Formats: sequence, C-alpha cells, structure tokens
Amino acid sequence: MDWGTELWDQFEVLERHTQWGLDLLDRYVKFVKERTEVEQAYAKQLRSLVKKYLPKRPAKDDPESKFSQQQSFVQILQEVNDFAGQRELVAENLSVRVCLELAKYSQEMKHERKMHFQEGRRAQQQLESGFKQLENSKRKFERDCREAEKAAQTAERLDQDINATKADVEKAKQQAHLRSHMAEESKNEYAAQLQRFNRDQAHFYFSQMPQIFDKLQDMDERRATHLGAGYGLLSEAELQVVPIIAKCLEGMKVAADAVDAKNDSQVLIELHKSGFARPGDVEFEDFSQPMNRVPSDSSLGTPSDGRPELRGPGRSRAKRWPFSKKNKTVVTEDFSHLPPEQQRKRLQQQLEERSRELQKEVDQREALKKMKDVYEKTPQMGDPASLEPRITETLNNIERLKLEVQKYEAWLAEAESRVLSNRGDSLGRHTRPPDPPASAPPDSSNSNNSRSQDNKESSEEPLSEEGQDAPIYTEFDEDFEEEPASPIGHCVAIYHFEGHVTHIRAHCYSMTGSSEGTISMAEGEDLSLMEEDKGDGWTRVRRKQGGEGYVPTSYLRVTLN
Repeated sequence: MDWGTELWDQFEVLERHTQWGLDLLDRYVKFVKERTEVEQAYAKQLRSLVKKYLPKRPAKDDPESKFSQQQSFVQILQEVNDFAGQRELVAENLSVRVCLELAKYSQEMKHERKMHFQEGRRAQQQLESGFKQLENSKRKFERDCREAEKAAQTAERLDQDINATKADVEKAKQQAHLRSHMAEESKNEYAAQLQRFNRDQAHFYFSQMPQIFDKLQDMDERRATHLGAGYGLLSEAELQVVPIIAKCLEGMKVAADAVDAKNDSQVLIELHKSGFARPGDVEFEDFSQPMNRVPSDSSLGTPSDGRPELRGPGRSRAKRWPFSKKNKTVVTEDFSHLPPEQQRKRLQQQLEERSRELQKEVDQREALKKMKDVYEKTPQMGDPASLEPRITETLNNIERLKLEVQKYEAWLAEAESRVLSNRGDSLGRHTRPPDPPASAPPDSSNSNNSRSQDNKESSEEPLSEEGQDAPIYTEFDEDFEEEPASPIGHCVAIYHFEGHVTHIRAHCYSMTGSSEGTISMAEGEDLSLMEEDKGDGWTRVRRKQGGEGYVPTSYLRVTLN
C-alpha cells in the first residue's frame, strides 16, 4: 500500500505528517544537543531534560504515539531516565555523531520536501485554471445558443409577417444563420475544452499527484530510517563508555531497531484514509437543443423533445480539490464530527474507559464494605460511620458511570449502523442468517436463592462469582427493579428464529416470577427490547402478541429509547 493510491485526497494530512517528521528529527537533534550540555550535572539535570521532551499528552490521546518513530523516541527517554547519574564522558561523541549529522540531514530533507509540495501546488493551480476555462467556454456556449434561438425566432416571425419587407426577412435570416454558426463554434470549443479538462484531471488524480505522494512517502521513509539510525548511534555511544548501564542501553537499541518506516506509513493510512472515491469525468451539458432549425453535420445532438436542458449556476458539484482549506470542525461529545469509522473507534475507546472506571468504582465499593464490616466487628480499628460518605460517593459514581456507559453504547450502536450502511451491508445481501451464539441463553438456577433477600440486604452483599462474570454495569440492577416491565427500546427481527429449550435469567426480573427461555420470532417482526445483550450473544425481547424470551443479538436490528 502506498500514499499515492490510498491517500490520494489527503494532501494536508501528508503535509502535516511530513512536517511533523522533520520536527521530530529536529527535536531529537535538539534533545541530544541539550543532553550533552547537562551531562556534567549528572542525574538531576538529565531527568529534568527527559521530562521536558516526553510527550505532553497521554499516549491514548495522542495519534502520533502510534508511529514507531515516536514510540522509539519515548522509549529512549525512559531508558535515559533509568540510568541517569552515570553520564559525563559521552557528550563529545554524541555531539559529533548525532547532532551534526542529523542536523545536516534535516536541512536536506526540508529542501526536498519543499520542492515536492511546490510541484503539487503548481499541478493544482494548473488544474484549477483548466477548470475555469472550461466554465467560461460552457457559459459562452450557453449564451450563444440562446442568442441563436432568439435570432431564429425573430426570422421566423418576420417571415410570417405580411407587413415585413423582403429585405427585413432576408436580413433576419442572415442574422439567425450567423448566430447559429457562432453557437456551433462555441459548442465545438466547449466540447474540446471539456475533453482537454477531463484528460488533465485524470492525469492529475491518477498519475501526477500519486507520483508526488509516492515521492513524499519515499522521502518520509528514508527520514524515518535515518532517524532510527540516529537512535542507534545514541545507544552505541553509551555502550562504549558505561558497561554498568548495558541493560538500559540495550533497551535503547531495541527501541532504535523498532523504527519501522513501512509500518509507520501503514499507520498513517489507517489513521487518515477517507475511503472516498476519486471524482468522475464532468458530464457534457448540451445547450444546443433549440438549434434544430439550422442543423449541422458536426452537431453533438439534442434531446428528442427539443427542449433545452440547461443547468442553473446553483447546481451542486462534488468536491474536486483536496487542497483547499477546511473549515474548523466543532468537536462533539459523540464524535459525530468524525467519519463513521473513526467515530466508531473513538466511541469504543470511550466505552472501554467508562467500563474500566465503573469496575474500579465497584471494586472500591466492595473494599469499603469489607472495611466497614471489619470496623463493625472490631470497633477499636475504626469508626464504621466514617466510611459512609465514601461509600455514598462511590455509589453516586457508579450510577453516573452506568448512565455514561448506556449513553456511549447507544452512540456506538448508531455509529456501527452507519459504518455498515457505508459499506453497503444491507439485509438483501445476506443469503442466510448468522449462526446463533454457541453459549446457551442466560441460566438462573441460582436466582431463587440470590433474590430471596430484600433490596437492602442484597445491596450490602459482596459480588458473587456469577456477578463478576456479568457486565459490570448490571451489578446494581436491583436498585431499578421498581419498573421491570418497561421496554428500553424496540428492535426488528432480521431473520426468522425458532425458540426451543427454556432457560431462566439468573439475575434479572426474579421479583416478577418470570421464566423466559428462547422465544420464536418471524423475519421482519417488530419487538420490544426488554434487556440488552450482556455479552453472551442473547437479547431479551417481548412480542406484541405476548410472551418474552431470548433471541440471538445478531438476528436483531436494535434501536434504544
């Protein structure tokens, strides 16, 4: 995979990425230079320098951290921090072999990059100029056609007017013929200009710009490789001087070898590939329909009904210029400002983070409860009442995180639906339904015992092993059991499903005495969503004619309230 093919419309992205690569090279050179200055100050100054050059943003929020070049640089900083205090005799070697050589190489890369982007902008300007000429010839063609039609109508009116003189009629006919000839010439000019523009556009998108992007890719990969070699020089200089820190230096060597220019190119493609198709040829717009009175052998033809099909100036056109400046994007909480695939990834990350936070709060609540039990049994160790504010705060955090998890799950479902829609995954494309989950629907053999106590007692008990296996946000469902029968959404059956063995839900709705197993449903049937998939591949639904049970989640199209 190469940039010219996969990133044909990402001119600005490539410009930022190549600039970032050169900045990273300059930052590394500057890092080594400043490091030689602080070598004499030993550990404290060296650790301060490492801290200065560590990325400011967390790795999960920094897309640059996905590149092996950046990862290697961060790893080197960590290794330097580990063996700080042993640094004094390597300054001269690093200054000559790293700073001078890489600084010189950085200047060469900057010059090469500048030439490639100047070439790309010139190509863009040429194509834009050709498009303007095409628009001018099209407007001239349209204007001449209208004038020719008007002149022909005037000649016909005078020809039928008995009061008009023969000279006037002849003059009008000559004028109509002249206008018709001018329109025909404009038509030929427009057709030629259109053909020339389409040829130039195809050359621009399929040959000229891909070649420039491939050159940029080769340049960036050479820079990354050279930068990786620079990382290696740093470790070699250390290994020559201090055997004691050989282990740390070996780690730096590993980090240097981890620079993978090809993989970084692939990462860039995965981060910024838009998936948009290249624009097609501009269609020919024929303005010569009313010219049937003066036919020409070189005419390109008119519609059979003889009516002009003129396109107004407000007709929208697909975006053709990947180099224009983009409007500032307003960042939204549900990441709807991103393309569907990028939105799905970000929502998935947010959902995983909220789930981890929720599990942490649940674990903390259990720890506080155990500590409270110890205080109650052994008062001299502490006051149980002192833990109540922290327990309350933890419960509030759990409820808040549960709501956030539900919110991100709904957004994620919408994003995944949009991704499937963009990929053209429609119901008609499936020749057969997917296989149901390999595991059986949820079993509730222990539900009678676990639900025999009241809500307060159950809320004070530690999580059972079964509860640990369930999703973390279901551990406090007993707090909301006052309305167990309210649907939380609706869904449509994508495939037919035949229910069979009866199963009982282990941890939900035991107070109602319900005992739902799998339930049959017909393709296209509307169902009420009673409970979301807890990770086992089954969803609980209610049929309109009555009856509740579990069906495979992959057989449904779900919409939450």
